[in-house]
Amino acid sequence: MKTERTENFRSKQITEGVQRSPNRAMLRAVGFGDDDFRKPIVAVANGYSTITPCNIGLEKLAKRAEGALRNAGAMPQLFGTITVSDGISMGTEGMKYSLVSREVIADSIETVCQAQCVDGLLAIGGCDKNMPGAMLAIARLNIPAIFVYGGTIKPGHWNGKDLTVVSSFEAVGQFSAGKMSEDELFNIERHACPGAGSCGGMFTANTMSSAIEALGMSLPYSSTMSAEDAEKEESTSQSAIVLAHAIRNQIFPKQILTRQAFENAIAVVMAIGGSTNAVLHLLAIAHTANVPLSLDDFEEIRKRVPVLCDLKPSGNFVTTELHAAGGIPQVMKILLEHGLLHGDELTITGKTVAENLASVPSSPRTNQQVIRSWERPLYQQGHLAIMRGNLAPEGAIAKITGVKNLTISGPARVFESEETCLEAILSKKIKAGDVIVIRYEGPKGGPGMREMLAPTSAIIGAGLGNSVGLITDGRFSGGTYGMVVGHVSPEAAVGGTIALVEENDSITIDAEQQLVTLHVSESELSLRLTKWNPPAPRYTRGVLAKYASLVSSSSLGAVTDLNLHQLQS
Repeated sequence: MKTERTENFRSKQITEGVQRSPNRAMLRAVGFGDDDFRKPIVAVANGYSTITPCNIGLEKLAKRAEGALRNAGAMPQLFGTITVSDGISMGTEGMKYSLVSREVIADSIETVCQAQCVDGLLAIGGCDKNMPGAMLAIARLNIPAIFVYGGTIKPGHWNGKDLTVVSSFEAVGQFSAGKMSEDELFNIERHACPGAGSCGGMFTANTMSSAIEALGMSLPYSSTMSAEDAEKEESTSQSAIVLAHAIRNQIFPKQILTRQAFENAIAVVMAIGGSTNAVLHLLAIAHTANVPLSLDDFEEIRKRVPVLCDLKPSGNFVTTELHAAGGIPQVMKILLEHGLLHGDELTITGKTVAENLASVPSSPRTNQQVIRSWERPLYQQGHLAIMRGNLAPEGAIAKITGVKNLTISGPARVFESEETCLEAILSKKIKAGDVIVIRYEGPKGGPGMREMLAPTSAIIGAGLGNSVGLITDGRFSGGTYGMVVGHVSPEAAVGGTIALVEENDSITIDAEQQLVTLHVSESELSLRLTKWNPPAPRYTRGVLAKYASLVSSSSLGAVTDLNLHQLQS
């Protein structure tokens, strides 16, 4: 990298001139020499921790990035940010902090980068909220930036089957239903997660890494690499070099994060069969980047984009196998060839999407089964449907592919929390034909919008996946599948219709018509609403109380800065 400074470098505010001598003195203490004050300062934000296998390998990637940035003529400055493990906290009170951590990560990266006037940002993340959290910060800061994914875990193996963390959750349901021995249950638990990396199916982490690659904010192929393979470290070094180029050429995130880029990301999420959480996170990132995006945009793109990848949780393969089959560039090339991507969009490499994909074959290899050809997709349309109806007038989200019964009607089984619902499932109190309602688990009501992986996995494990529906104002893990509808909005805590459902009310989930209907008259619902009182806040101090007071509807991405000007006025 050239050492001469440009007028766009922000770090000159703390490194330039005699008046900055105290600032420079402190920088000398962390390794700056005389010549280094003429170099751009680059933050290396990483979520390394031993809390979760997703992030346990990030320290070595941060060190690799640090060395590559120095060699490229930059001054890297490392700092850590938090992470929590969704898989470990799943089904507990701790899961309420998961979505909250997205905001904490974004706030912490923004705070450090702004306070230290850095010129660029290389963010490294592994677990689910690291990625959208980093992207929110990148969009707020709008300094040259690149995202580095920590990598996916390799599949576990037991009894001739590939395992993921979801295998363990489903095994609990099978054991409780008397369909699995205790010995088999514990052997699945022992073998499901063999090492470092994020959950191995097309769950939320791998979905978001793929979406960020499609947005153009990370390197081609980087989103599906294994955390434990050498190519992940090499890709990190290359990411640092690309970022140095972006700083030199002043390539900014908001040049990349356009409306067309978000459409590309949505198309890829549909084609790979990605997590419902992608809707929430992409809405939030678009809001932060001042890009108009709504639930209706997801639905419009869904109708045009087929599902091309046969991936877990509802499919057969894991993300390492997607990588071996050609990864996200192969999926993107198929979409580009059929007019479903904007090929002229700029990426962090300095090249357009089409230029990045120039050497990728137009059709997938025939010696693999993970990526389908255009002529024989897994499904003709995308899997993430936006549901409406009197139970979700602002919208809800469902995975509708792979569901055998596209319509379920039955009596409502109403639960005020995830725990009470799970207890009922494991106690065999849920029967075929029931429609479970789990409420007061939304962004405000939870607070924190917990994922309902434990109940949905228990339903699957009990053999009820095709005969029981589930509706919630909470979220679902990327590992969830079946006739389930989440992100119901307005949520129960603000008086949404879901708060008015009574035990044994008739409910219909219609995936074909994309409707969730409570068969109760409007007059009766109006009467119930007059008798409804908002519940007392579950938390009155601390981070969850602050979050509940600020967070928006899930239909808007559950962002925490949407209405600050209204609150202040």
